[in-house]
Amino acid sequence: MTTSSKASSQAPERSLDQRMDALRRANEIRTRRAQLKRDLKAGRVSITGIIDDPPDFMLTAKVFDVLMAVPKYGKVKATRYLNHCRISQGKTIGGLSDRQRSELLELLRR
Repeated sequence: MTTSSKASSQAPERSLDQRMDALRRANEIRTRRAQLKRDLKAGRVSITGIIDDPPDFMLTAKVFDVLMAVPKYGKVKATRYLNHCRISQGKTIGGLSDRQRSELLELLRR
């Protein structure tokens, strides 16, 4: 393999400032998600509100992980809900189709 073909497959170099900015943003997103999950557990936030109109920092969160933060929802129930709505366990909230989102909301509101 030549160095030119190897270099083209790697991500572009980032400056230290760019890397630190990305790290700050990632840490902020993790912190906000953790707080939202605590709020879900405490009942201060509704899962249907998050699925229906997710905040920006939740768009890349996995639906399965968010369901697991809800009281009385374990692996079995979360998996059953996702399978019922034909949603992959790796699907993010932002990646849900309109059909998947509406089916999941209907199931959660029962």
